[in-house]
Amino acid sequence: MKKRILIFLGIFLVLLGVVGYFIAYRPYTNIKAKGMVLVSAAKDLKTIFSKNDIDLMRTKVNDFSAKYKDFQKEARSVYWATFIPYIADFKSTVEAGDYLISAAKESIDAIAPYADLIGFKKSQVSFVEKSSEDRLQTAVLTLDKVLGKIDVISENIKQAENKVDKIDAYRYPEKIGNTVVRERIINLKEQFAGMASLFVDAKPLLKKLPEIFGKDKEKTYLVLFQNDKERRATGGFLTAYAVFKIKDGKIKIDRSEDIYSLDDSIGAHPVAPKEILTYHKGVYKFNIRDSNLSPDVPTSVGLFNSLYKLSGTKVVYDGIIMVDSKVLVDMLTIFGDTDADGVTFSANIDKRCNCPQVLYQLFDMVDRPTPYLRANRKGILGDLMYAQFYKAIGFSPSKYWGTLAQQMFKNLQEKHILLYFVDPSIQKSVVSLNFGGTMREYSGDYLHVNNVNFAGAKSNLFVTESITSSTKTNDNGKITRNVNIEFRNPFPHSDCSLERGGLCLNATLRNWIRFYVPKGSKLVNFKGSEKEVKVYDELGKTVFEGFLQVVPLGKAEVTIQYALPSSVDGKDYHLLIQKQPGTDGQKIEVKVDGKTVLKDILDVDKEVRVKS
Repeated sequence: MKKRILIFLGIFLVLLGVVGYFIAYRPYTNIKAKGMVLVSAAKDLKTIFSKNDIDLMRTKVNDFSAKYKDFQKEARSVYWATFIPYIADFKSTVEAGDYLISAAKESIDAIAPYADLIGFKKSQVSFVEKSSEDRLQTAVLTLDKVLGKIDVISENIKQAENKVDKIDAYRYPEKIGNTVVRERIINLKEQFAGMASLFVDAKPLLKKLPEIFGKDKEKTYLVLFQNDKERRATGGFLTAYAVFKIKDGKIKIDRSEDIYSLDDSIGAHPVAPKEILTYHKGVYKFNIRDSNLSPDVPTSVGLFNSLYKLSGTKVVYDGIIMVDSKVLVDMLTIFGDTDADGVTFSANIDKRCNCPQVLYQLFDMVDRPTPYLRANRKGILGDLMYAQFYKAIGFSPSKYWGTLAQQMFKNLQEKHILLYFVDPSIQKSVVSLNFGGTMREYSGDYLHVNNVNFAGAKSNLFVTESITSSTKTNDNGKITRNVNIEFRNPFPHSDCSLERGGLCLNATLRNWIRFYVPKGSKLVNFKGSEKEVKVYDELGKTVFEGFLQVVPLGKAEVTIQYALPSSVDGKDYHLLIQKQPGTDGQKIEVKVDGKTVLKDILDVDKEVRVKS
């Protein structure tokens, strides 16, 4: 919570410097001098966060607040001139800062009494002496007290956002000398609005955390492990699952098994859907392990439930947590090597696959054929996650909890963790935070590329993907699009011989590909599909569907051309590119009217705006 406030303050201070330039540079040397003192104090404040000392944090925030009051007093000397737009913007920015400082103070007041539980106090003897289960229980039972001021903090941030929103970036010049001004203000406003929105949207979820962790009533959750190296629509092949219950922070694992065991608990499977019959070799019945067919997680959960209800081992659950291998590797990176079922797992790179050792070890245990039957072959995943969880809560909070929380939040943003809750109010908050893997509604141009590996090998471990998106905003009165994806596999074929007991990691990738674009788009051309191209509407989008294969030491390419519907405005063109869960390292380049406006890694959803 405090870190987000500091991010807000950082963005605000840069914005303050840009907007305040027009009055601080000339006659108002006093304001400028006070502003420099403020910037220096802000730098000190930023470094304090890493020290995990709530008392020092309080001291520094109070010091910053005193300097800010001094700055405000000087700033008011020019408020009489707010009829000048630049002065009005300066006033709005200063007032926004006042709200943010109030939010920071409220955050510290809320956290301070319980700082030892979350790693922000150096003296933590009483907490460390507790058992792992008691630590988590104590933390959970304290959550509602820590969150007691969330409404006040949220309101302060909302008021700050309202002040910043009043600034009109387009009244400023594009440049002053070689310094970019207008675009910088626009970017800072967007960053501030995004952070503020994230905090406000998170409020309902934060307030529900005690309930989610079983305060007063036991909760049951399914954990589904997705193998992202065998890509599926929501991130990866459903490999294993676990059922756990939580009451007042005390966790009990009911079951941790191979997903095949869950499929075996169904007496009669229905016939496989047309997508599986068309693209998946030799599969004719509908299994739970293949149920995540839709890129929209709630839709895939509906398919999952249609089969899960037929299982003799089904439970009534309160939510589903989907995690992929990135989460596993990150936890091992933070906590170090971990033993499960007599095997040591590590995040170190294994030369046999050029991947983390934990992945090779799991693939070797799970997928390598053996002359004997291995019971619960994929249940090891649940055991490993369980071991890491208890390793996490076994440490002092100040040592790893902060790092773990930051990394798990990053994994939520990058869709390596997906959440689904039965409670509509919690689910609504999860969706608003973009943690629920839902297909997003968007008023402008939109692109989501969804790849599904319908083969047995883990080829996505070796295949790289590069997406190039090109838009012409005035092509004979229409907006036309060209999207190209290049797939490359620079590694040799694995030994996939069952007789020799080979470990088949890298083999031909059988890739079902879908392009989700604005509803009403018209396909002009689709190159690179080895099967008949299909066009239909789904999830509020138009879909262009095809199929391709990528062989080891080879490459493949797909290119689509299409025209956007008239509802997409070319004068104020904006594009949302929604990332597929489970992807990692996917390259993206976006061009608009021949100009490159984005060249990056598609690690999160990306939005591009181009003003005509």
